[in-house]
Amino acid sequence: MYLIGAGPGDPGLMTLKGKGLLECADVVIYDALVSPEILAMINPQAEKINAGKRMGRHSLLQEETTSLLIEKAQDHAVVVRLKGGDPFIFGRGGEEMAELLAAGIFVEVVPGITAGIAAAAYAGIPLTHRLYSSSVTFVTGHEAAGKYRPAVKWQAIAQGSETIVIYMGIHNLSYIVEQLMLAGLSPETPIGLIRWGTRPEQEELIGELGTIVQQVEEIGFSAPAIAVIGAVVKMHSILTCSPSL
Repeated sequence: MYLIGAGPGDPGLMTLKGKGLLECADVVIYDALVSPEILAMINPQAEKINAGKRMGRHSLLQEETTSLLIEKAQDHAVVVRLKGGDPFIFGRGGEEMAELLAAGIFVEVVPGITAGIAAAAYAGIPLTHRLYSSSVTFVTGHEAAGKYRPAVKWQAIAQGSETIVIYMGIHNLSYIVEQLMLAGLSPETPIGLIRWGTRPEQEELIGELGTIVQQVEEIGFSAPAIAVIGAVVKMHSILTCSPSL
């Protein structure tokens, strides 16, 4: 079994190793956010199975996905589990790999570029900068999914990191912003929301903590998106400007 990260969407960000495995795969079990351009790289003769999960819409339950992976790995030579971004960054890749290994199946991981890095870069937001940030924290904003997940310690994150990158946080944005401000972040702290990162339809919404929820509601900004919080967001207006001719 090959556990492959497809990256955030731009087919140019797919690794060469991952692309080569897709081209010779017998079976590919893929997630919802894998872009059509990357799915087009799959061997035309391969069996393709959508195991994607989106907010409130599951093609397969996690237990069903794991059983399917084990079944296909026992019957075929080259089986790929294709996940958006990187398999080990909020992708349940570690959980799936542990189950496969427990079933006696060899697993090779092919990392992918995670959206928190790539989407911010495409939006002209460097996550570190000598003038603004020497630390970055990646955190999930989707705390409601699964009671097993420990609660996010927003106060510790607000006080301990100069750049905060939040995955899957749009649905809980109001709560997250409130918690960060209660923890001491100023309402004027810059925040950037990046939707469909690295794809042609990428959109950015730049604002401040104190008013970003109102902005989201006014324009109907929706998932899938990441949030970047911190002074580095100030660089967006500089690094996305076209040079004068």
